[in-house]
Amino acid sequence: MNLMDKPVNKWSAEDVGNWLSTNGFQRYVQQFRDDHQIDGICLLTLTEDDLRSPPLLIQVLGDIKRLGIALRSLQEANTELVLSVISRPQILSSLDKTYMWLKQRQLIDSNSDHSPNHNHHHHNHHHFPLTADRLLLTTEPELVEIKPESWKALIAMIYFFAATWITAIIMVIVHDRVPDMQTYPPLPDIFLDNIPLIPHAFDMCEVCGLVLFITWIVVLIFHKHRFVLLRRMFSLFGSVFFLRCVTMLITSLSVPGRHLQCKARPYGSWLERLHQAFVIWQGGGMSIQGVRTCGDYMFSGHTVVITLLNFFITEYTPPTLYLVHTLSWVFNLFGIFFILAAHEHYSIDVFIAFYISTRLFLYYHSLANNQALYQNDRKRTRIWFPLFYFFESGVQDIVPNVYDNPFVSRRNWNYNPSSVCLFFKKLLPNNIFTKNSEKQL
Repeated sequence: MNLMDKPVNKWSAEDVGNWLSTNGFQRYVQQFRDDHQIDGICLLTLTEDDLRSPPLLIQVLGDIKRLGIALRSLQEANTELVLSVISRPQILSSLDKTYMWLKQRQLIDSNSDHSPNHNHHHHNHHHFPLTADRLLLTTEPELVEIKPESWKALIAMIYFFAATWITAIIMVIVHDRVPDMQTYPPLPDIFLDNIPLIPHAFDMCEVCGLVLFITWIVVLIFHKHRFVLLRRMFSLFGSVFFLRCVTMLITSLSVPGRHLQCKARPYGSWLERLHQAFVIWQGGGMSIQGVRTCGDYMFSGHTVVITLLNFFITEYTPPTLYLVHTLSWVFNLFGIFFILAAHEHYSIDVFIAFYISTRLFLYYHSLANNQALYQNDRKRTRIWFPLFYFFESGVQDIVPNVYDNPFVSRRNWNYNPSSVCLFFKKLLPNNIFTKNSEKQL
């Protein structure tokens, strides 16, 4: 029986040795066949990294490349079989490139089979060969499969609400012990000492926050991986607010402005304190909701909210939406300015809030987007970042910015980032996008 007439997954180690001899790799027959017992299935999953790494440890670079080419040709000829054998790896490796390469080839072949210009596509296919590295970078976002795991989003929401409720209780406690303004005057502050008080500036900050919040809700509704985004949002917000509880409680700063009517208001019982905490929690700690607090200065909760909202919006919208990203940053920076202009926080409160929020967001997403780092340090991650370990255990890829309509069937409505950009371009003036594209050129 001819070797090529036999399914590769039925090949024995002896058949693999014959395949190596046929392709001019006689010197490695004993190593593959006798030393490592590599059969047909194992052969289909080999990569160049496997060839150059222990235990194979092939030393000749030319042989590695030639054998790698032969392996890819064999894998390409048995695409369906390889895709049924290779499961998604736990880390980003060369096996991952092989998977995406074959998946893309399968997609291209499928499209060309249904194309009226099938011969033309086939001709181009041979003149422009596709490599694994190239295909990994150009893979369609729809190929990335991420389980929604909505129950984790629910747990993250409970965690967030618990953090905000405890924050409200701590805000009542620190208000009870706010330093007397006559005994402890405002501390020197370079910004507050040189910028005059702007009335209603704090309300304007909260308006900026509301605009960012509404924008983020729209992104959440139409993002295909909305449940992953939800649990990331809830976990990050909750963690920062738990940290804020600690910093508020351990040190009480003096009131930053004499215009603020802040006096300690000790309550008679814990029931009254819990009632006041509920009022704060229900109003979201916002002055436009009638909430008035003192003593919760280190660090600024308003800065945390608008900064994280800005980062979430810019992270999970297509980078070609220049106007949306620019406006998001404008609202973020103006919100911070309004906080300082209202003299509601010291400059150090705002600076630390911005730094902690941005660093935590970037650290979280760097670890989530680089699963190799996460896997190599798995035990320590489980100990020091238990929330991350739990929420991200089912996400093995960078979350692509793909959108769908949750109100209709996914079959009828499924947009990728380019479609979203075209939609916004129809709504917004053309010159906005034209100018940005010219700048890039």
